[in-house]
This record gives sequence, structure tokens and C-alpha cells, in this order.
Amino acid sequence: SMHDGSERLSIKEKIGYGLGDTAANFIFQTMVVFQLSFYTDTFGITAAAAGTLFIVVRAWDAIFDPLMGIIADRTHTRWGKFRPWILWTAVPFGVLGMAAFVTPGFGPSGKLAYAYVTYILLMMVYSANNLPYSALTGVMTGDIADRTSLSSYRFVFAMMAAFVVQGLALPMVRFFGQGNNAKGYQITMGILSTLAVICFFITFLTIRERIQPDPRQKSDIRRDFADLAHNRPWITLFVLTVLIFVAYTMRAGVMVYYFKYYLRREDLFSLFNVFGLVGSVSGILLCKPLSMRYGKREVYGVGLFLTVVFQALFLALPTAPTLAFTVEILRQFSYGTTIPLLWTMMADVADYSEWKTGRRATGIVFSALVFGLKLGLGLGGGLGGWLLSLYGYAPNAVQTAHALVGIRMTASVFSSIPFFLGVVCLFFYEIDSGMNIRMTVELAERRRNYAAQPDVSAGA
Repeated sequence: SMHDGSERLSIKEKIGYGLGDTAANFIFQTMVVFQLSFYTDTFGITAAAAGTLFIVVRAWDAIFDPLMGIIADRTHTRWGKFRPWILWTAVPFGVLGMAAFVTPGFGPSGKLAYAYVTYILLMMVYSANNLPYSALTGVMTGDIADRTSLSSYRFVFAMMAAFVVQGLALPMVRFFGQGNNAKGYQITMGILSTLAVICFFITFLTIRERIQPDPRQKSDIRRDFADLAHNRPWITLFVLTVLIFVAYTMRAGVMVYYFKYYLRREDLFSLFNVFGLVGSVSGILLCKPLSMRYGKREVYGVGLFLTVVFQALFLALPTAPTLAFTVEILRQFSYGTTIPLLWTMMADVADYSEWKTGRRATGIVFSALVFGLKLGLGLGGGLGGWLLSLYGYAPNAVQTAHALVGIRMTASVFSSIPFFLGVVCLFFYEIDSGMNIRMTVELAERRRNYAAQPDVSAGA
């Protein structure tokens, strides 16, 4: 096959790739939607302690994620650089996904220690899995349309897991727990984690890596980081990633409380999420045609701005579930059009970096996304937990009027501010459609030249 990565991917390979995100999301979605309320209402630590836990773990991620990018870029196996990590991390990911939702019979300090250890290990294995997985978008194909298509497949498959988690997790917890939520969470996560491991194996078996760096490229970590420091699109996307996931997590983490204490219809929460996801998937499916026509940056800006508008509306909603459902479908549709773009744009930034410097460092470029995502998760979860305790939230009790205002503000205005800052961020992102096409053509040309040269590393 050609070495410049310009051949088109088969549907089978796109589905196989997508299943890898189904797997990760069985565990990831549970963390985003239920971790805070699991820790406060079931596991039994305070909202403030949970908030602090999320932040502390991020400080460690800041060291571990770039390190993981460096390791992935320097992995050489007969399966490729990034593919083997899907295989190696599959079982540990499943086991830790379960462990993080076990409530041990320890005292308060023992519980807190257990939460820290399991959560830190889960986040490390998440990086070791998701960073190479995301970087694969940059090396499975060099074709612009194919990359956006691959990202769209990926997120439709991620949404399938989200449907299962958001639609079925709470009913499963109730069903298996029979009033004992701790037991319910344990069994539910056991099932989801097993499914995740199976999906990871399928991904590993169906995908191939095609784009190789120049065989003469010397390993130089210092230079890889220096290149990034001068890479404006990369810095812009990193900041954008953090903002997006702060907003996403603040909102997702507090919606359980919004339904339980403000709308007083916790029974409708799963259905609400499923309706929202229908909006989201419709947006994802429109992402490729819209961005091919108007440009990725433009679609991202408009989609994000509309998300801000619909999200802020939640403050004004009365306790009528129908209205909440309608506004959520519109909000998720707007947001859905942007979801695949962050990852496609990061693959473009890896190209941009290679185009400018002549060196390819896909892993380090993508480590910004995975770290930015987790930094956002931590800050979002932390801000959510701290805002709740600031407004006087009390677990499993009737909330004061003040605490209810806090829950409503966090679900609407507070959590839409980072989205709005993201819109501002996009004005600084300079890779437009024209530059994208120029880079793709020039890089494909260079790669054909590497392929034509005698390979110096063949004897290694």
C-alpha cells in the first residue's frame, strides 16, 4: 500500500475504530455523570472533599499525560506505535473501572484513601489507552474528508455507550442494588467494564496504522516540546479543550441534582439524557457536511455560541420537565455539531507541526487533548463540588432556597461561561480550509518522497 496515508478507509475499519470509544465511554460517561453524586450520596465523602480529589488528580495528570505522549511516540512494535496500547490497557481499564465504583467498609480516612488510589490509577490507565487511541486519527489516514468521517464514526459510537450509561445506569443500579446503591453500582460497573474490554479487543484487531514519520527523524524530546511552544494553533486548541470540558463536566455533574432537588423528577433523568443524546447524534451526523462546506472553525464557533444560549436558558425554566426536554434537545444538537471537530482539528495541528518543522510528533500533540480534557474534567468537577458546598448543599435532604439557586446557576449560567470563552478562543485559531488543503497536498508529497528513499531503519 502507499505510504503517504492517502488511501480511503473501509467502513469495517471505521466501525472497529469507533468501538474503541464505545469501550472507553462505558467507563468515562459513568465518571462524568455519576462520579460526583456517587462520591457524595453513595460512597460517603463530602462534596468539597470530592472537588479537591478531582483537582489533586489533575496535578498528577499534568506530569503523566505528556510523558505518555512521549512514550507512545517512541513505541515501536510489529503492530505499530499506538495500536498495541489498546491491547495492553484493555483489561487494566476494565478492572479499575470496576474498582473505582466499589464502596469498601472502611472508616472516613480509609475511604478517602481508597477513592484517591483507585481514581488516580483509573486516570493513568485512561491516558495510556485514550491518548494512543486518539492519536490513531492522525496516523490511520491523511485524507481530510476521511479524518472527519473517522471522527464522526468515533463519536456516534461513543454516543452509543453514552445512551447505555445515561439511559440504563441508574435503573441498573436500582435493579441490582434493591435499595443498596453501593452494591448496585458495583454490579453495574462490572457489566459495563466487561463490555468495554471486549470492545477494545475488537478495535485492536480491526485497525491499521499507515502514516509513518520520516525514518531519518531523530528522537529529541526537548525539541518536540520547543516546537509546541511556538505552535499557536496547538496552544489555542489546548486552551479550548480545557474550557470545553470544564463547561461540559460542571453541567453534566450537576444535572443529577437539578432533577433530584429542583424538578423533583429523578425518575425522568435517564429519559432526559436519552432525548439530549438524540439531539447530540443528529448534530454529529451534520458535522461533516457542514464543516466541509463552511470550514471547521466556523462551524465550531457558531455551534458553541448556540450551546451557550440554550444552556443559559435553563436558569429561567420553571419546574416543567417538557420545557427542559425541548431546550436540552436544541442545546445538545448545537453542541453535537462541534464534538468531532476538536479531534479532527488536533490531527490537523499534528500536520501543521510536521509541515512547519519537518518533524512528526503525533503523540505529544494529542497529549494536549487528553490532558486538557482531564484538566477540564477536574476543574469542572471541582468547581461543581465547591459551588454546591458554597451554596450549602446537603446530601439526600430537602435543599434550602439558597442551595437550589446554586444548583440552578451551576446548571445554566456558571457552566456556560467557559463555553463562551471557547468561542472567543476560536478567533485565534489560524488553520482555515485553504491552509488545510495546502498542508495535506504538501505533506502527501513529502511522504511519497520518504517512501521512495531507501529505509535506513529497515535493518534495525
